[in-house]
Amino acid sequence: MLVLPIPQRAIPASSLAIGIALLLSGCAVGPDYRRPTAAQPDHFKEAAPTTATPAPPASTGSSPQGNWWLLFHDETLNELEARVIVSNQTLAESEAAWREAQAVVREQRAALFPSLGLTGTAQRSQSGGGFSNTSTTGSATFATGGGATNLFQVQASASWEIDLWGKLRRALENARDSAAASEADLRAARLSTQGTLATTYLELREADFEEGIVAETVKAYDRALVITRNRYAVGTAARSDVVQAETQLANAQATDVQLQLQRAQYEHAIADLLGTTPAEFTLPPTAEWRAEVPVVPAGLPSALVKRRPDIVAAERRVAAANATIGVQTAAYFPDLTLTGGYGFAASAVGSLFKSASRSWSGAASATDPLFDAGARSAQVAAARAAYDQSVATYRQAVLDAFRAVEDGLVSATLLAREFEARQRASTAADVAEQLALNQYKAGTISYTDVVVLQTAALSARQALAEARLACQTNAVTLVTALGGGWEDL
Repeated sequence: MLVLPIPQRAIPASSLAIGIALLLSGCAVGPDYRRPTAAQPDHFKEAAPTTATPAPPASTGSSPQGNWWLLFHDETLNELEARVIVSNQTLAESEAAWREAQAVVREQRAALFPSLGLTGTAQRSQSGGGFSNTSTTGSATFATGGGATNLFQVQASASWEIDLWGKLRRALENARDSAAASEADLRAARLSTQGTLATTYLELREADFEEGIVAETVKAYDRALVITRNRYAVGTAARSDVVQAETQLANAQATDVQLQLQRAQYEHAIADLLGTTPAEFTLPPTAEWRAEVPVVPAGLPSALVKRRPDIVAAERRVAAANATIGVQTAAYFPDLTLTGGYGFAASAVGSLFKSASRSWSGAASATDPLFDAGARSAQVAAARAAYDQSVATYRQAVLDAFRAVEDGLVSATLLAREFEARQRASTAADVAEQLALNQYKAGTISYTDVVVLQTAALSARQALAEARLACQTNAVTLVTALGGGWEDL
């Protein structure tokens, strides 16, 4: 360590100005950040012409742009989405991590400025009568003999690490970029939680709807069992017809129980998302399922990397890793620190603040390791490797985002076609079921034929409801893949 004493005179303002100029003009070693290149097609492969409308850029706020769930026109869903932002514990964790990152930014910014301290001491001591010694405090020297002595001291101190090589500024860059990544993580967590809530809610409503289908089917099977028993009683039906009707009714009742179980589990999952226990949350069934499927505009591919918060977070972590290279590179250069002190020391309180009791000191120190067996070069190499990892992570995040959007777009098209086919199949199966029942009552077919057609009709109704749910949940998935809402609704 090299210590340069400051002459015993006041520091002129010009010297202070020179010091500040050195601080401000000091070079920042390490590479300046440039956003890495990533895949960016000029169009979405699976986008229909009607969905290729430009989308506004993502909001700079801390939440996804637009309340996209309003497109489902479900008041209960709207109320739940409003609650999940406030009560979800995963979001609370992410929000706390963001606040922690902001605090680190303030801490790193403070390192650019001098630190000041004030110390006050009062000391009373006594040595043996056969000894005489002296003590020096600052510029004051006190002789002590065999009696008790007092020492009172007030000392102000200052320390300032001069950021000549940009180590502190690079550390501040790292903290800022990490905080920006944490904020993007928070937005990503919000979007994911909102999407999960919407999907779970739609699954619950579909379970309610499907349970209604099965409940009506149970009633129909019960009526068919009565008819079969009556026909058996008068000798126009075999005992096997009654057994088949009983089996079919029991199976339908078991299916109804399974749907009730699924519905209860969905309700419990929603309670967990809302930050409450299942015992404290109830979502009553509804007779109507709003099976609307919103049209989701894909927007332009160039906007996707700006709209998705997970991509934003990955890119900011690349910037943070780049700043770390500068921090580690600055270790090759000496650290320069200015220190100083000013105070008073006296053996009596009454004379403490007199000019004769005044003391001051100042020093400039520079430290630079001469040999570290390659530790600094290893640290720089590790920082560069971490940067390369973050670039690869960012590029993969972009690729995953485009894949997710393409999956959502093609699913929207094909699931709509599937729904139309399921709708035709369900209508035809209902007609076939009714015809079979009429023929059985007329005695022209066996009850086995009726069972086959009734089972097919129930399966077709359930498949139709599931196809509509798939269209709805895919719309939610596509919205989240695009980075949230595309307009303020």
